[in-house]
Amino acid sequence: MERGIVAIVGRPNVGKSSIFNRLVANNAAITDDASGITRDRLYGKCEWLDQTFSVIDTGGIELKNVPFMEEIRAQAMLAVDEADVIVLVVDGRCGITTQDQDVVNILHRSNKPIIVAANKIDDIKFIDNVYEFYNLGVESVFAVSALHGIGIGDMLDEIIKILPLKKQKSYDDVASFALIGQPNVGKSSLTNAILGFERVIVSDVPGTTRDAIDTPFVRDGKNYVVIDTAGIRKQGKIYENAEKYSVLRAMKAIERAEIALILLDGSKEVEEQDRRIAGYPLEANRGSIIVVNKWDLVTKDDKSMNKYTEKIRNQFLYLSYAPICFVSALNKSRLNQLFQTIDTVYENYNRRVPTNVLNNVIFDATVLNQAPIFNGDRLKVYYASQVSTAPPTFVLFVNDPNYMHFSYLRYLENKLREAFMFEGAPLKIILRKKDE
Repeated sequence: MERGIVAIVGRPNVGKSSIFNRLVANNAAITDDASGITRDRLYGKCEWLDQTFSVIDTGGIELKNVPFMEEIRAQAMLAVDEADVIVLVVDGRCGITTQDQDVVNILHRSNKPIIVAANKIDDIKFIDNVYEFYNLGVESVFAVSALHGIGIGDMLDEIIKILPLKKQKSYDDVASFALIGQPNVGKSSLTNAILGFERVIVSDVPGTTRDAIDTPFVRDGKNYVVIDTAGIRKQGKIYENAEKYSVLRAMKAIERAEIALILLDGSKEVEEQDRRIAGYPLEANRGSIIVVNKWDLVTKDDKSMNKYTEKIRNQFLYLSYAPICFVSALNKSRLNQLFQTIDTVYENYNRRVPTNVLNNVIFDATVLNQAPIFNGDRLKVYYASQVSTAPPTFVLFVNDPNYMHFSYLRYLENKLREAFMFEGAPLKIILRKKDE
């Protein structure tokens, strides 16, 4: 069940990011050979007691060249604007500071529920310090240790109790896609080219689009929704008054869509921030298409497209299944190919395969390449079942999930991709121990 948004705020060095990582630990990591994919994450998902909610880590926002207190105030305002519940992290060993008091004064004006997490209570001798924090005017204070996980469960129980249910906007039987990418890669221009009229303001100034805009439209008798988002800036540039929210809004736009169009500027080299942005749809289990825009600005020969494709494949190893399209929003060129790709990925994202064929593929794969011995024994796959679509999700019933090596899981995923059309779609594989 989907709940609302929790923001984690507090002064520096109290453990905000450690608590964030503890909450999203089961959903945060992209395992890949490329570095820098999940660094400086601002936004994640937490699952607790069959409930899911979003978490904002304000500690991931770097505010350059501003006074110390200004940074703390900006984090508090971010929480006020975006969150349904606020977790104020304090250092449980040293008591209330003037900075803690300053932040909580801002938070109280929001009239939103506030939970205090007195962190770094790794030793029982500090437990009496916790009661002091009730002087901040809050009803709930929890002694926690992000390092050891102490008290986190009790805090999560309280969060779930007070978080509202969120009914997210969804589009049934419609291919919905979000345009994401760095500022000034041409997201708004491509949106206008797709729609055929000036739906979104276009400007050369990065950051013109402040929020996500959903626009339903019909093309060739098919229904679509395009979601244009604000450019995702590097973390050190987020401090501009409205821009510091663009990452969070883009993340919510990705969750509202089924497919993410990851826009790159074809006239420039791929940057680390492009690779980081491309990881967000994968974390959200959304379909992905890599779109190289401004192809009209590139000096080309008959090998240019192949060379750029190879470069992208080397830079985005974790998105090897994502198709690549080359377009020019300015000239409205190659849009037909783009829509053909969107249709294909939408179909693959919602694909369901017959159970008997699925099991034949898995059986052949395990016979052809036996699982390695891992954690003391060898994995055995008894049977498989597809439990859902969007994205295609499979359950493998095995002797023990702990025997699955990540490389063998990747091998099975590749075999599924070889057997079925899943281009552009992420695959979820869940391991479940077969009942004796």
